[in-house]
Amino acid sequence: KDATLNLLKEYDENYVLDEVLIPSLDVVGKKYDKGEIFLPQLIQSAETVKVSLNTIKETLAKNNTNIVSKGKIIVATVKGDIHDIGKNIVKIMLENYGYEVIDLGKDVPIEEVVNHSKKNNIQLVGLSALMTTTVHSMKETIDALRKEGLNTKVFVGGAVLTEEYAKDMGADYYSKDAKTAVEIAKLNFN
Repeated sequence: KDATLNLLKEYDENYVLDEVLIPSLDVVGKKYDKGEIFLPQLIQSAETVKVSLNTIKETLAKNNTNIVSKGKIIVATVKGDIHDIGKNIVKIMLENYGYEVIDLGKDVPIEEVVNHSKKNNIQLVGLSALMTTTVHSMKETIDALRKEGLNTKVFVGGAVLTEEYAKDMGADYYSKDAKTAVEIAKLNFN
């Protein structure tokens, strides 16, 4: 927490996210893939980033006097997936740009995404999946939103996704990172 607060004295929240936290996660992920570090180190890194993200969120909340929302966006990690660091980073970035984010959490049932979208007249939904085994749940969530006839655009992201895969599952947008998610939000809200 202290390290994050010290960084925030010199740099803004976007810099800390884009230039410190996200690249650090990338390094840890590559080291894990190569077998240079193991699951306990991966989990410890994830927990450290969570503390840093919460510190950034608290700082933004204290400094944010502008209560006007540019639009409501739902974010959720799909059913069967409990990995939410990427979703949390996207949430903070969107909030930082003035969007009201309804975070449904992780391992979110399809019906919950559909019900919240209907109830809150949501124009944009962001779905996250880290594991290949849960990508089918992402497609089922998109199909359920479409079946309800909601005028909702969907962006998807996660380590296992590609632009092509996003198109194949019926998503409107593929978000490779938090910056892309903000650009997608800007496209959907004036």
